[in-house]
Amino acid sequence: MFRNQYDTDVTTWSPAGRLFQVEYAMEAVKQGSAAIGLRSKTHVILACVNKASSELSSHQKKIFKVDDHIGVAIAGLTADGRVLSRYMRNECINYNFTYESPLPVGRLVVQLADKAQVCTQRSWKRPYGVGLLVAGLDESGAHLYYNCPSGNYFEYQAFAIGSRSQAAKTYLERRFENFMGSSREDLIKDALISVRETLQGEKLKSSICTVAVVGVGEAFHILDQETVQQLIDSFELVREDEPPAPEAGDAVADQSEASAPVAEEGAAPMDI
Repeated sequence: MFRNQYDTDVTTWSPAGRLFQVEYAMEAVKQGSAAIGLRSKTHVILACVNKASSELSSHQKKIFKVDDHIGVAIAGLTADGRVLSRYMRNECINYNFTYESPLPVGRLVVQLADKAQVCTQRSWKRPYGVGLLVAGLDESGAHLYYNCPSGNYFEYQAFAIGSRSQAAKTYLERRFENFMGSSREDLIKDALISVRETLQGEKLKSSICTVAVVGVGEAFHILDQETVQQLIDSFELVREDEPPAPEAGDAVADQSEASAPVAEEGAAPMDI
């Protein structure tokens, strides 16, 4: 990405039909730490990577509760995400006060997309530099939406945004057909594996990831670190049980055992 004569104003079209300021905002989402969402018939799981800007500071909050049946995970500018989550919270409160029923997830997502789209048509505004994964449960079932800085929104079975999210997408694309019938625990495990795929050679720990759940009979809430660590430990035990399978062949076993430590010591098992 580089500056040119068509990127000084969000309302200026390039001859190729592009709005560069909107594209720059979408690039800010790609630079943020990864956020992942998965859904089944009854539950939606949100997970994100917690990255501190310095060893002396704490990480910024990446998952926000909007209502008992809705929550969001963000990637990009955290300040923009905080403002938008507050807007969504107010919309839910106003709807509940007026109609005495929870705000449908799809309607809230449309309102959020309209708010983001206005910023692409006003020269005195800038697009929001944040992408939001909206997880919710209403009368029509579980939903997972992605809201883009351009004002577009999409519903997904599973999705990942942020830096190094392509590795998580690859894993989700291999597994998404099983998600609709998955249990709550299986969805959380797949979410943790997806988070692990985005880490560049870093060990998965509860201190660097956050997991939130919403489902039938379960209000939106963020899991505490002890619960997440227990789930991570059980996942690591499963991973350790897999390598002994190829021991039937001598030469093949020797090669696999010799190459395994190298993969762990490398900078990253997957680079995108």
